[in-house]
Amino acid sequence: MSGPDPSEKTSTFLVTHAEDDSAVLQDARDGQVHTLSANPGVEEGDALEATVAPDPPMNLTWSVVEVDDRRSLTTERSEEPPTRRERELAAQQDVGEIVREERAGEGEIHVLTVPPEDTADAVKDVLDDEGTLSRAARLGVSRVEVRADDGVVSVRYMP
Repeated sequence: MSGPDPSEKTSTFLVTHAEDDSAVLQDARDGQVHTLSANPGVEEGDALEATVAPDPPMNLTWSVVEVDDRRSLTTERSEEPPTRRERELAAQQDVGEIVREERAGEGEIHVLTVPPEDTADAVKDVLDDEGTLSRAARLGVSRVEVRADDGVVSVRYMP
């Protein structure tokens, strides 16, 4: 009786690049990058709960052995302002700090306090940051909503 192949890796992955014949996965837990020798039908911005294995004989590329779950991740800028709770959290911290809090249900809320004049740039940075999608993949959510008002940016990781 043999167990799983020790070179296989099961994790949560973010698809950081996808072409017709290949894709690049980043492990959302340890950051390791895996170049796939074939695209198993994924698109950039997808999250995969999957098992990958290195391709013999050189082990330079990887193949997807099994996909347990696949979901598309989206990020959006909401026109809604941060909630009262999010503004209260921001008021309790210094500029440049971040507070993380679990959401009721699934996900997390991150509240960043920034100089008011830097609010728009902070929103853009969050939306453009691959780390935002990687965090969403790791948290098991599909949607990231960013709300902002002078000096307060809330990043809502939601199902």
